[in-house]
Amino acid sequence: MRILVTGAAGFLGSHLTDRLLAEGHAVLGMDNLITGSLDNIAHLEREPRFEFVDQDVSEYLDVPGEIDGVFHFASPASPVDYLELPIQTLKVGALGTHKVLGVAKAKNARLLLASTSEVYGDPHVHPQPESYWGNVNPIGPRGVYDEAKRFAEAMTMAYHRYHGLDTRIMRIFNTYGPRMRPNDGRVVSNFIVQALLGSPLTVYGDGSQSRSFCFVSDLIEGAWRLFRSGEHDPVNVGNPAEFTIRELADIVLEVTGSTSEIRHVPLPTDDPKVRQPDITRARALLGWEPSIELEEGLRATVAYFRTLQEDGRLAVPPVLTEAADEED
Repeated sequence: MRILVTGAAGFLGSHLTDRLLAEGHAVLGMDNLITGSLDNIAHLEREPRFEFVDQDVSEYLDVPGEIDGVFHFASPASPVDYLELPIQTLKVGALGTHKVLGVAKAKNARLLLASTSEVYGDPHVHPQPESYWGNVNPIGPRGVYDEAKRFAEAMTMAYHRYHGLDTRIMRIFNTYGPRMRPNDGRVVSNFIVQALLGSPLTVYGDGSQSRSFCFVSDLIEGAWRLFRSGEHDPVNVGNPAEFTIRELADIVLEVTGSTSEIRHVPLPTDDPKVRQPDITRARALLGWEPSIELEEGLRATVAYFRTLQEDGRLAVPPVLTEAADEED
C-alpha cells in the first residue's frame, strides 16, 4: 500500500511511519513542523519508499498519485502547545480533518483518525469506556484540543455514514517513549528532564490524580491492528495500569538514580482527576493489549533523553498554570 501519514515528523507519527515501512508499505509523510521535528525522520532520508512533504493539512491539500490508506495524526498534542497554538490546534482538528477526509474519499482510501482520551474530559465514569460521552469544558484552556478532537470524530463518522468512507477512530491514552519533545509539558518528559538535570520534580496538586501510561511501541501496534480491522466505532488504545502522579515521580527517580526533590505546585485549570482506559473492546476486536511495563518503558525513554542531555538539548521545562500536566 501507499499510505499518507499526517504529522509524520511528530512523536507518534514518526514511530508509525517506521512501522508502516517495516510492514513493506510506501509512506507519504506530511507535517508542517510546527511541533514535529525533522530529527525524528532523519534516519529515513535515503529510504526510497518514504516521501516527505512540508505541508499544513489545514490549508489547501493536493496529494498526487494513488493513496490506499490515511493515518491522520497531525495535531499539537501537549499542554504547552494548547497555550501557544490554540487556533492552530482547533484548525487542524476541524479543517485539517475535513481536508484529509476529502483526500481519503477522492482516493477511495481507508482513514484512521488519531483521536484522544481527552474527549472524555474530567470523567465522571472510571475507567472510561467508549460509550461514555465525557465531561468537557468547551471554553476552558484545554477545550481547544478536547473540542477539536470531538469535532474530528463527528466529522469522521459523518463521512462514514453519508459517503460510506471506510474509517477508524482510535482514542489514544497517555503515551510515552523515545522522540518525545523534552519541553512538551507532558508529565513523563517533564519528570525525566527534571530528574536528569537535578531539578525538583514538579507535581501538580498533591499528586493523587491518576494516569495510565502506554509505551509507544504498544500504541503503534494497536493503531496498526485497528487500521486492518473492520471496526468503525471508536476504540480505546492505552494501558489500563493506573498510577498516581506521585507514584510516577517516585519511579522516575528510581530509574534515573536522581536525588531530585519533589515540589508541589497548584493544579492547572480543568486538570482531570482520573484517566484510565477500558480496553475491553480493543481486547475483543483487535486481540490487543499492552505488553511493556512502565519501568521497562521508562528505562528506554530515559536512555533516549540521556542522548539529548549529552548533546546539550535539555532545559528545565516550564511549570504550567493554565493547562493539564500531560497529554497523550
